[in-house]
Amino acid sequence: MSTTPKTSKQKEYNDFGLGEKATAGHYRVLNKDGSFNIKKENVAFWEKINFFHALVSMKWIKFFAIVLATYFCVNLIFASVYMLIGIEHLTGIYGTTPVEQFVEAFFFSAQTITTLGYGQVAPTGILANIVAATESMMGLLGFALATGMVYGRFSKPAAKLKYSQTAVIAPYRDINGFMFRVVNPHGNQLLEVEASVSLSMLRDSSPLRDFFTLDLERSNVVLLPAAWTIVHPITDDSPFYGISQTDLFRKDAEIIVVIKAFDETFSQSVYSRSSYKFSEIEWGAKFTYLISHKNGKSSVDVSGISKTEKASLN
Repeated sequence: MSTTPKTSKQKEYNDFGLGEKATAGHYRVLNKDGSFNIKKENVAFWEKINFFHALVSMKWIKFFAIVLATYFCVNLIFASVYMLIGIEHLTGIYGTTPVEQFVEAFFFSAQTITTLGYGQVAPTGILANIVAATESMMGLLGFALATGMVYGRFSKPAAKLKYSQTAVIAPYRDINGFMFRVVNPHGNQLLEVEASVSLSMLRDSSPLRDFFTLDLERSNVVLLPAAWTIVHPITDDSPFYGISQTDLFRKDAEIIVVIKAFDETFSQSVYSRSSYKFSEIEWGAKFTYLISHKNGKSSVDVSGISKTEKASLN
């Protein structure tokens, strides 16, 4: 039995936008969370700086840590400036030691940058007033930018789909099929959901890769209220045809999944990506049923999306 897909398929689908040379070797191209496992080097410093993208796309914990650290550092700087000008130019300072005076100058800076101003401490003299006015303006601009970043993070549409941890080679009608499951665990409604699945494998006796677009039983669904089992029938034209589990290991196979949908909440198209390596494919298994019916309603057990059971292949 042949272990190499048809030559015509190789010529027809020899790239997937990733590059057969760029992805050469044994490693994962696309991580499970949808991020690309590709690092760009020797990029000019000013070309790779994109503060908006970095702040909008980073994790919430890191974002708040940066905001708080910036707020703290800016107040430290302005407190130091007030100390250099002279603490006598701030009225209402009761501290007697330099440390106490610095702490009071720090909290005065915090009140000034937020335009809160309790009134206990106030600047006197032209220099102290200039610094306080400058800090107030910086505070207005800074908090406006921070507010815009928070809004941008909340308003950024994303298809946070949940994929089965493993894919399966399972019986499908009178043949077999490659399958995996996806579900939307959130309350938003996704419409016109389209799936594109591709297989990446090393060439025989070569570190270069070939990419094959997999034909699906159903490449799109109008609605996704429950789970969707995406199936690639392994027919004579399939790049999986005649391939064994050992062949997938030898060829370092990776299945790349891209899903596009229309998010009804944001009225925008959203995308989701994931992948399955050869070690994440179960042979001779099928997914268990997720849907039950209670009190006139259908219930989907999202926690069981990756549950499988043994099945005899055709």
